[in-house]
Amino acid sequence: MVQIQFLLLFSRQGKLRLQKWYVAHPEKMKKKITRELVTSVLARKPKMCSFIEWKDLKIVYKRYASLYFCCAVEKEDNELLTLEVIHRYVELLDKYFGSVCELDIIFNFEKAYFILDEFLLAGEVQETSKKNVLKAIAAQDVMQEDEGLHEALREHGLA
Repeated sequence: MVQIQFLLLFSRQGKLRLQKWYVAHPEKMKKKITRELVTSVLARKPKMCSFIEWKDLKIVYKRYASLYFCCAVEKEDNELLTLEVIHRYVELLDKYFGSVCELDIIFNFEKAYFILDEFLLAGEVQETSKKNVLKAIAAQDVMQEDEGLHEALREHGLA
């Protein structure tokens, strides 16, 4: 099993789009780590290996369209399994958004985080079934719609 320390999603221009930390770090350290890794990954050539030994961790990344998905794992962890975790997250995003793009992440970041939280728990895969993850997300969407409808009715004195 893979124990992810943190996950970063960033654009080809180096803009951070999503970050999830499973190990506590001070805010200043998170910014430093992010800056170093974004710079390192973006400096690499497309044909280079997707694994980087960095400090006492292994960085595994994959580019999908204009976004880089980057995970930090322990040196002993399986990098191919980590690539599979990244790919599964991208598949979930694709299923939910219908061919996910950077704008989907920018304007619906809370959904991207929710999908990630349904898929990973404390840095480990909690649900391998895409169908089950998407069912949980659909249920959450229904709850949000119900809350929005109820609030609108209350505002107009109808509930």
